[in-house]
Amino acid sequence: MKRRNITTLAAAALVSAFIAGPAMAQTKLKWAHVYEVSEPYHKQAVWAAGEIAKRTNNRYTIEVFPASTLGKETDINQGLTLGTVDIIYTGQLFAGRTHGPLAIGGAPYMFRDFNHWNAYRNGPLFRELADGYEKKGGHRVTSLTYYGERHTTSNKAINKPEDMKGLKIRVPDAPLYTMFPRAVGANPTPIAFAEVYLALQNGTVDAQENPLPTIDAKKFYEVQKFIALTGHITDALLTIVAGGTWNKLSAEDKKTFEAVLREAADRCTKEIVEIEKGLAAEFEKKGKTVARVDRTPFRNAVMKLHNGPDATWDKATYDKLQSLK
Repeated sequence: MKRRNITTLAAAALVSAFIAGPAMAQTKLKWAHVYEVSEPYHKQAVWAAGEIAKRTNNRYTIEVFPASTLGKETDINQGLTLGTVDIIYTGQLFAGRTHGPLAIGGAPYMFRDFNHWNAYRNGPLFRELADGYEKKGGHRVTSLTYYGERHTTSNKAINKPEDMKGLKIRVPDAPLYTMFPRAVGANPTPIAFAEVYLALQNGTVDAQENPLPTIDAKKFYEVQKFIALTGHITDALLTIVAGGTWNKLSAEDKKTFEAVLREAADRCTKEIVEIEKGLAAEFEKKGKTVARVDRTPFRNAVMKLHNGPDATWDKATYDKLQSLK
């Protein structure tokens, strides 16, 4: 009788473990990006990882890998397909290599101001372009995070487009980033993000362009004397979930991931907007010359290229974006 009870209990335990097993299984995911741990992008990625774990009863745990620890931006984009990463932050121009129209949001002087960009971010055109990327590349774009207005730093004063003629300026390794420098006669030089500080320090390039929070976080101001507030790109980062990861999620988990990643984008966007407000004055306190340039001649030089041979979008998409209020 005692032996039968032990057998029955063992069988019950086995059934219980079988039933509970799938519910208790934990999936570990990797989120990669190229930004510093001090930056809002990383902090909000860590927040999102914790929130997803909380909302899924720890069925998913996400480790965030900052500062190019899993590779440069081109590498982590490739990693979505290779299965080496599950989630990334990336620039629109990098994603535009897969689906050209999605790059329009990262082109120079494409937006009139932040409100124009925000209307695009929250409207059907962005979703349409993101869905086109997913259809072509298989990966899911969940959200768009404000990266800031990109400005130009250099070791010579820049006040008008002519001041940039012949200037050797570092740009990210994506073709459309060269549009602004070429329009004003500069010499764009693609260099990986992790290598920019050293390139400026040793004189490989004379200048670079990035938002003020990035210039601060990466300490580019230490090796540059001048900051020209050209505001040539209202830039943003895409949050992308690898197709292989996204397709394994249940419908309910997809809703959770999408909701959390959009909330993280909203939180980060708000933080970047606030940080931007005071940084010009902070750089001036550090002894840097900050030029609040007239952007009109810079914008005019670039806009004639918007629908030229470098455009990876059609005129209809361009007109839709420009008509947004």
